[in-house]
Amino acid sequence: MTAAALALAASSLGAAGAQTLVPFSDAKLPFRVSLPQGWLGADFADGTSGVSLVSAKAPPATLIRLLFMPKNGAAVDLNTEFSKFEAGLKSSGVTLKQLSSRAARYGGVGGSEREYSVTHPQGQLRIRVWYGNGAKNLYSFQLTDSPARYAAANALFTKVLATVRFQ
Repeated sequence: MTAAALALAASSLGAAGAQTLVPFSDAKLPFRVSLPQGWLGADFADGTSGVSLVSAKAPPATLIRLLFMPKNGAAVDLNTEFSKFEAGLKSSGVTLKQLSSRAARYGGVGGSEREYSVTHPQGQLRIRVWYGNGAKNLYSFQLTDSPARYAAANALFTKVLATVRFQ
């Protein structure tokens, strides 16, 4: 998904309660969702499928990623997926601390959600990630932000997740 595909203009995060969500759908996606108005699509050229968006053109910016991967009939173990996610972060040289873990269901798809504190050479981040085990796809929905903005960003992310409708 390219930045142009989202056709969203830049804006700051603002208060989560005041952030307007706008419906978004794309024939390439197995879900519909409402996204924060004014955010920018981001293409990380990392081979993932889904939607990635940021709250501003330049750092610091809030990052939301709504990704999916076809399961092709394979069984998925969400704990294994979290282990791979954590190993990937640690291999980049960051220090990772899990803050919470819980079962969570969005759009009728069950899964598991964790929150992390990440320390890296430039500072700290907070990450919330949900892995969902759908009938055809594995879903990875993520929020990344600074600790200072995390509470507002997390409230907004919760609102976004409440609008997810799988197709």
